[in-house]
Amino acid sequence: MAESTSEAGQVSVAAEGAAGAEGKATVPVPGAAAGGPISHAIFRLARLHRMFAGQLLRRIGLHPGQELVMMHLWELGPQRQIDLVRLLDSDAATMTRTVRRLEQAGFVRRRPSPTDKRASLIEPTAASHALRQEVERVWSQLEELSAAGFSDAERADALATLERLEHNLVRAGAQSAEPGT
Repeated sequence: MAESTSEAGQVSVAAEGAAGAEGKATVPVPGAAAGGPISHAIFRLARLHRMFAGQLLRRIGLHPGQELVMMHLWELGPQRQIDLVRLLDSDAATMTRTVRRLEQAGFVRRRPSPTDKRASLIEPTAASHALRQEVERVWSQLEELSAAGFSDAERADALATLERLEHNLVRAGAQSAEPGT
C-alpha cells in the first residue's frame, strides 16, 4: 500500500481492493457472496474506511475507536466505564483495553465515583482537550475523503441510506433477541 500526503495535508493511499475511478469495486465479489452484494459492499467500505481512519488517527496518537470514546467524554463529561460500553455498543473487555491505552497515553484518568463506591469515573484530561481540535480535523478530513465529489443532495441521500441500513439491522437484532424468534 502506497501512501502520500499532498501540500494541503490530504492523505492519498493506493489500497489493494479500493474502488476504481469508475466507482466499481476492484475486489471481485466471490460467488458465495453473490446473494448479498450490498453486504459485501458494506464490508469493503467499512474495511477501507477503518484503514483510512487508522492512518489519520495514528498521526495524532490514537487508534480507531479511541476517538469515539474521547468524543463522548468531551461531550458528556466523566462517565462510568459500563456507561461507555452501553453508549458505544461495545463489550467490556474492548472498553477496558481502550480506556487503559487512553490512560497510558495521558488522555483520560480514573477517579472514584462520588455516588457508587464500587465504580470509577473515566474523565478526559487537559491533554485530551488539546487533542479535540485534531480529532475534529481528522473526522472532517475522513468525511471529505469518503464523500469526495458528492453534491450536498448526494451526501444527504447517502446518509439517509446508511441510517436506513443501520435501522434495519438494529430492528433485526431486536427481533432476534425476542423470546421465541
